[in-house]
Amino acid sequence: MSFGLDPGDVPVEDPLGRTDLSLLIEQNRLLHRHAVPAMETLYQQIANTHHMVLLTDAHGVILHSLGDDDFLEKANRVALQPGVAWSERSKGTNAIGTAIVEGKPTLVHADQHYLAANHFLTCSAAPIMDHAGNVVGVLDVSGDRRSFHEHTMALVRMSALMVENQLFSAAFEDAITLHFHARPEFIGTLMEGIASFTPGGRFLAANRSGLFQLGLSHAALQTHSFTSLFGLPVAALYDHYRTASPGLLDLSLPSGVRVAARAQLRLTHGHFQATEPAAPASIPQPPRRLSGLRYLRTGDAQLEQVLDRVGKVLGKGIPIMIMGETGTGKELLAQAIHHDSPRSQGPFVAVNCASIPETLIESELFGYEEGAFTGARRKGASGKIAQAAGGTLFLDEIGDMPHSLQARLLRVLQERVVTPLGSNKPVPVDVDVICATNHNLRDRIANGLFREDLYYRLNGLVVKLPPLRERTDLEAVVRKILAQEGGRHTVTPDLMRLFHQHRWPGNFRQLTNLLRTAVVMAGDEHEIGPQHMPDDFMDDVAPAVSPQAAAPLPAAGGDLESMEHALIERTLREHGGNVSAAARALGVSRNTIYRKLAQRPGG
Repeated sequence: MSFGLDPGDVPVEDPLGRTDLSLLIEQNRLLHRHAVPAMETLYQQIANTHHMVLLTDAHGVILHSLGDDDFLEKANRVALQPGVAWSERSKGTNAIGTAIVEGKPTLVHADQHYLAANHFLTCSAAPIMDHAGNVVGVLDVSGDRRSFHEHTMALVRMSALMVENQLFSAAFEDAITLHFHARPEFIGTLMEGIASFTPGGRFLAANRSGLFQLGLSHAALQTHSFTSLFGLPVAALYDHYRTASPGLLDLSLPSGVRVAARAQLRLTHGHFQATEPAAPASIPQPPRRLSGLRYLRTGDAQLEQVLDRVGKVLGKGIPIMIMGETGTGKELLAQAIHHDSPRSQGPFVAVNCASIPETLIESELFGYEEGAFTGARRKGASGKIAQAAGGTLFLDEIGDMPHSLQARLLRVLQERVVTPLGSNKPVPVDVDVICATNHNLRDRIANGLFREDLYYRLNGLVVKLPPLRERTDLEAVVRKILAQEGGRHTVTPDLMRLFHQHRWPGNFRQLTNLLRTAVVMAGDEHEIGPQHMPDDFMDDVAPAVSPQAAAPLPAAGGDLESMEHALIERTLREHGGNVSAAARALGVSRNTIYRKLAQRPGG
């Protein structure tokens, strides 16, 4: 839509006067305060390249700019200066205005601009969102189209995200604010999830990475609390920070993924007042102790064949691709391969291509140069590929890698060098590569979602891990998991029969979480039985039988109340004491069963 503009127009606009501009900046003072340092650092990356950095409000009015003197003079000719609106209504298609309309990073290059007067520009803009997902401003880098660089957009996106995170923290002063990630070293960086809660634990908001990791929409999260999302009572959180040296928390997301976390308790009006000192940006972690291939041998013939094939290529520089459903242990196999390889003394670096937002995966893989954005790691980061030098790089869920990054990864594998964002200096890397996916990559190639040349570069040896339901070593696996949980518990024969009946859609991840919870539920009991299983598991394995078949009525002559009690007790026995499963079989509610049991003689 042209908004009445003509492509040949050269709009002559008077920018806001100093007083009006100052008032507009005051109205956006939080945005301005947190964005200006990011702009200054961003400008250091593009200085002397005929570019400028711009900040606008939610309507596209430029609040602040930094740039090379020679380019600022050209920009002023088209009113690319503070106090001027660059909305689509006033300038047609342009990066700032289009980023506001579409709510996503936008590149508008040369003649993609609606007005011919702006064709000399190349512009990369990223919207800055508040915690509710509303655009509150735009960060933009504009320059001479002849100086276009493919890394510019990535730097703009990272800088905008840093501003968003700072605005998020500033928005919730009287709250519990949790910083979390599956990898502890990412706490304090752009990759961390952030979520805020009231002093009582009610959910308030989460940043973009937090929403992504939690796997729920902002609307769905409004029904949740700190406890329902992270499995820890709020009182236990307060107790943790009453200790002298509180360390990182070990929490569980609703999906079952374990995350490390630290909390800021800035509760000026709450029932607990504490402020945790800022954690260091990078938290040193002890090296993980990985188990070898021998540890994985539990008697299943399919798995034995996989391990034998893998053992033959160890140390030969052949890339390995592990196929299998979610939860079948692909990363555990990758760790075992590294443990038994000649590179075992080097690092094992894992990257889950599906758990990192697309806007961040490029910086995580390839790293970024000093000053790429403000925040915890001002001096840049080497990136996961470079960190794996001398060891093994494990690319989990490789099928979900954005198509735009696949070409860069292919070049890295071919040339054995990596170039960080914002740098022109290639860094040599020597890594063995293992990748994993639950996708059919040939189908994704056919649909244009995965590069065929990258596929053939990665699939030197392809192995497929069998799902748990097809394995013959379930009992051995259960014993091994229980040994890791302390080794004090065994599983009753009745429960093992139910395990064999289950389809295990979540595979080993599901089984591990189930047994870990059961160990807690069993407490001092040494045997884990059906009574320690959650309702949903018992529902999944409950036989589809009628109430009459499940619980025959007692002989005629008994009173109706006794017949009801006998029916309920028999059905409960048939379903291992699980009230939900028994209620479903009888066609009544759980409350009805509880009420009838309370009314029975001696109940």
